[in-house]
Amino acid sequence: MTHSYSLGLVLTALGMLPSALASPTPASPAYPWLTTIPAAQQQVAARFPPPAGCRRVAAAAGSWGAWLRGLPLRPAGTPARLYTGQLKDNQAVVAAVIDIDPGTKDLQQCADAVIRLRAEYLFSQNFNKIHFHLTTGYDAWFSDYVAGRTFRVQGEQVLPATKATEAPTHAALGRYLQPVFGYAGTLSLSRELRRIPLEEVRPGDVLIHGGRPGHAVLVADVAEHPQSGQRYLLLAQSYMPAQNIHILRNTARPALGAWFAVPGPEKPLVETPEWTFARSELGRFD
Repeated sequence: MTHSYSLGLVLTALGMLPSALASPTPASPAYPWLTTIPAAQQQVAARFPPPAGCRRVAAAAGSWGAWLRGLPLRPAGTPARLYTGQLKDNQAVVAAVIDIDPGTKDLQQCADAVIRLRAEYLFSQNFNKIHFHLTTGYDAWFSDYVAGRTFRVQGEQVLPATKATEAPTHAALGRYLQPVFGYAGTLSLSRELRRIPLEEVRPGDVLIHGGRPGHAVLVADVAEHPQSGQRYLLLAQSYMPAQNIHILRNTARPALGAWFAVPGPEKPLVETPEWTFARSELGRFD
């Protein structure tokens, strides 16, 4: 799913190149929207051990994949809610709710949830690396935003705009993300990701169908059986309307809990509870 904004081709010379700012690494915690580091028992890896006989694939300390495994979860049984506070209609697909806000507007939908988590990870590592393309192709950098260089939309055009400079705080990150959510979506994110064979999936990859409608589901973890080589995915999503980011439950194979078996090469589709993807629709951030 993408937001229903119709934009033309971006102007080729916006004069808004990314800037390098000092002190690129924010302070702890690693999950910047929290005031404390989440308790180990409330993290994704603790709540969802691998399927029987399997082990998690390797993920380097400090990596995007390792960070996702440490995502904080709200208490077991917490329902997923929309940005309005109403309950999500289909609670059967919710295995757990990630402890992060859905925002107060109908913006943080599927691709936006991936963007939000990726931005939060990069903010915890080096905020100078935060940037996302809009549907027009315009590359919006957080470092530009805090330096006073942003954009405005006029009809079918994306035009340069100025704003007050500010420190690269977490609150500033939230302000930067609002227009990004509004003018990016599954189409722009699918173009931004590098295509990866499904057999090579690793934590942090994204199942994504770009379009109107489209959908994006984040691979929060990957486990593998050492003898058979069968891989299993733990999946996270937001949906439409904007709602809590949640870990998906495998409603088709309840015995697997929240894990999904990677289909063999003879199967062209990857089925998730609220969307079916082609096996070729897996992407990775560089």
